[in-house]
Amino acid sequence: MSSTVSFHPIPQVRIHKQRRTPSKSHKNNHKTHFSLFIPLPSNHLKILKLAEPPLLSSSFPSNFSLPALNPKLYKNSCCSTSLQSQIVLDSLQEDLIEMADGQLNSEKIRDDIQLKGRTFVEGPPCVNALFMRGLCERSSSTGLKSEFKDMERKKYNLLKKRQTLAETECWENTVEEYRQFVQEMREKKLAPNLPQVKALLVGWFEPLKTAIEKEQKLQRSKIRKPEYGYHMDTLPADKMAVIVMHTVMALLMVDRRPGCVRVIQAALQIGSAIELEVKLHSFLEKTKNARKNATDVPCGLLREEEIQRNRVTSLIKRKRLFEAAKLVSAEDSNSWSKDIQAKLGCRLIELLIETAYVQYPINQSADSPPDVRPAFTHKLKMLCHEKGRPGVKSHGVIECDPLLLKATDNIARYMVIPYVPMLIPPKNWKGYDKGGYLFLPSYVIRTHGSRKLEEAMRKTPPKQMQKALNTLGNTKWRINKKVLGVAESLWASGVNTAGLFNCEDVLLPEMPQTEEPAELRAWAWSMRRARKTNREQHALRCHVELNLSVAQKMRDEEGFYYPHNLDFRGRAYPMHPHLNHLSSDLCRGVLEFGEGRPLGKSGLQWLKIHLANLYAGGIEKLSYEDRVAFVENHLDDISDSARNPISGKRWWFTAEDPFQCLAACIDLSEALSSSSPDNVISHLPIHQDGSCNGLQHYAALGRDSKEAAAVNLVARGRPADVYSEIAARVRDIMEKDSRKNPETEPNALLAKVLVDQVDRRMVKQTVMTSVYGVTSVGAREQIKRRLAEKGLITDDRLLFTASSYSAQVTISALGQLFQAAHGIMDWLCDCAKVIAAKNEPVRWTTPLGLPVVQPYCRIKQHSITTCLQTLSLELEGEAVGAYLFLAVSTFCRFTSYFAHWLMRVLFDSQIEVKKQRTAFPPNYVHSLDGTHMMMTALACRDAGLQFAGVHDSFWTHAHDVDKMNQILREKFVELYNMPLLEQLLESFKESYPSLTFPPLPNRGDFDLEEVLESPYFFN
Repeated sequence: MSSTVSFHPIPQVRIHKQRRTPSKSHKNNHKTHFSLFIPLPSNHLKILKLAEPPLLSSSFPSNFSLPALNPKLYKNSCCSTSLQSQIVLDSLQEDLIEMADGQLNSEKIRDDIQLKGRTFVEGPPCVNALFMRGLCERSSSTGLKSEFKDMERKKYNLLKKRQTLAETECWENTVEEYRQFVQEMREKKLAPNLPQVKALLVGWFEPLKTAIEKEQKLQRSKIRKPEYGYHMDTLPADKMAVIVMHTVMALLMVDRRPGCVRVIQAALQIGSAIELEVKLHSFLEKTKNARKNATDVPCGLLREEEIQRNRVTSLIKRKRLFEAAKLVSAEDSNSWSKDIQAKLGCRLIELLIETAYVQYPINQSADSPPDVRPAFTHKLKMLCHEKGRPGVKSHGVIECDPLLLKATDNIARYMVIPYVPMLIPPKNWKGYDKGGYLFLPSYVIRTHGSRKLEEAMRKTPPKQMQKALNTLGNTKWRINKKVLGVAESLWASGVNTAGLFNCEDVLLPEMPQTEEPAELRAWAWSMRRARKTNREQHALRCHVELNLSVAQKMRDEEGFYYPHNLDFRGRAYPMHPHLNHLSSDLCRGVLEFGEGRPLGKSGLQWLKIHLANLYAGGIEKLSYEDRVAFVENHLDDISDSARNPISGKRWWFTAEDPFQCLAACIDLSEALSSSSPDNVISHLPIHQDGSCNGLQHYAALGRDSKEAAAVNLVARGRPADVYSEIAARVRDIMEKDSRKNPETEPNALLAKVLVDQVDRRMVKQTVMTSVYGVTSVGAREQIKRRLAEKGLITDDRLLFTASSYSAQVTISALGQLFQAAHGIMDWLCDCAKVIAAKNEPVRWTTPLGLPVVQPYCRIKQHSITTCLQTLSLELEGEAVGAYLFLAVSTFCRFTSYFAHWLMRVLFDSQIEVKKQRTAFPPNYVHSLDGTHMMMTALACRDAGLQFAGVHDSFWTHAHDVDKMNQILREKFVELYNMPLLEQLLESFKESYPSLTFPPLPNRGDFDLEEVLESPYFFN
């Protein structure tokens, strides 16, 4: 039994639209015939004969008799039509929600539906939004409008109720599940037959719950409580126990150091989860008996509380849960401090350590005592700094037993994931914290604690960006069951193939029986490498488990939606963190659009090109004609992959993106096996990717013709490949170095070793990230991974020096080819340095009105003492300054002058100048590529296209690729026809009139209109 909320599918009503061929004499005749089919059991069928056979565009015979609606069955049925079509337009969605909220209890569904002169025909699953709109607008005279709205309203409310339960009662359901297990154990005096990890959680539940109850009773009896004591009793003990267990286990799965998690991280996560649960469910309990228990409270105040309570109760009864949640949030707006969260979390972790145990398998005599060990231990451990900072530091960690660590590979399906994909379209964004999920905290931008950015967003909310986010959130998705079934089978078999990961750890090398320093050193390196591999494999296995777990929960849903929000640069991300289209090949392979569209002639060609791109291996750099020819030459392999993905030849295993390739093989095989391939309904998203998109944006900013041609801004017969060009330059430089004297040139030997290993793959990641601020250290690590994959250099020291030399040469070759781009990068860095030197963060506004504030400030440490250890909380400079100002003024009784002097000292060290300077060029380009995607999303919405985006990769149906290609090129030209750098410089001068900025860099004369004719700009 799963511990998360399960979603049950709702039967879908399919509607098919049929048009008569218009004649010249009937230009203004807007009458349209509609057909409606609801699948019913055979014992409820009632045959309806057609009075007048209409002209049909489907393959059904005109005299075909089909079932009519059974009134009694329909009255209790939850069948209805797809909601997606009703919510594509913002106004339609809001109207539907208002009707669903306000009229659920006041309206009755009619007992009988008269459908005179209509034919019941099962149509295709593709339902266009404009058709649904036309259905409501044109059929008011027949009474179908109200009937259709009744069905839509009923279905929407059923889905909304399930979504509300998923958001607000996931912990409650898990608690009830554990209660049932414990009751079963007591009644039968036998542990239920559960998987190992689930059995462990059930075993910990009762002791931890009892320990929390004792702690709550102790805190209630104390007159002088510790700071966390006032919050220990805010939730029932059983719910607290479940939150603690699941939070710690989830952190053990996703942490980059498998087997342990930092105390401060776990404590803050537990405290935050408990605070959220308290805010969601405590309002009615607090006010339920306010008048009964109050003695000295004025009657007027009690009356206000009762009115507020009645308003919330009324909203809940009327299913207006979103408004009720807002009232509760407004009533209880005081958030817990991080101190309280950390102290409460630490005490609960301590109770978990004291009560959670694991028992090792019995492999000894019957008289021996059982081997029972603590499941968790608290210890100090040397760990690398967070956020990529160099060096190591001693951290307090919670470490799990090795037996428990081994079991966490299979625990994902039992974890509670609050931010699941939504069953209904997300709320439209209308403010900083208004939109997204119904109840779970949702923010339009991820500020990471930056108050300046939050204030900027609240002050000037970007309306266009919000509309674009709504468009992304309204894209309906579903699970590709065939691909998911294959993935589950391969994962269960434990094979290391198709991009999945081996379920077994690599063996650790045995220590050599010698005292030779060289051999011991080699063994130590091998041991370190093996342990690192095992840690990485464990994290990847947990990632696959989480993704498959979410896919299994959503498998039978008709469709679901991803609420999106922005990072501080304006890039859009789904709020659900696991199974989404920004994730791995596995995730993308099991996801497809919830609505399908016919392929059409161009769509069939784009499907073939898409399959070739996914197979990759250099095929994606051929011309479109050659890619189509490659697919047609492998039709037998494609058909075999679709029919026998596991037992066949497994051609799709060799693709660079195997699961996406398999999905395309299945789609293409279905189309080619049909008598009319152009009319086959396809749900597969087709990708159009930018060609080294960061450099495309720099080439457009600098108007450099040479750079524009290198990144496909200019039309040519086949796509330019900037990665191959850089690889050729790197090879030339190394060949020259290899001919030099090794005694005077130490790099000569390295060049001889590397010159035959240079290829496109080795330099690709470094070239791609060069425009996003990759450092020499980052480039070295990227190339080191590629060289290690080749396996030709086995000595670790030689591998390190070779990758350092390769990184240096690659960056030099990039500077030779993209001089204009580097000139713009240098100018942006200089401007940021001028601003940051005055202790100000770099700010700018994107073309769509999004205010961007770089959040890089020096982190201040604030120490607190908990029951486990002393913790150092990291706070933004402003917050720490305010905290210490209050401490100095209140407790130390210093003068106001000294307190303000301390504030000035703190603020003077707030901005991190180096980070502000180096991060500005990549952040600025990210804000531009995010703007381009948002502009494209809005235009695709207006054109009636389904759209999804992954930064520089735009997705739509195969049928609509040509239209989307036209739109994205037009929007790119529209964006860069704006004087972006001039506007940026002008905004800097207006914001900082006392500062002097460097002049704009020189730019070329490239004509942006050429982008409109470039077939490989996005391809």
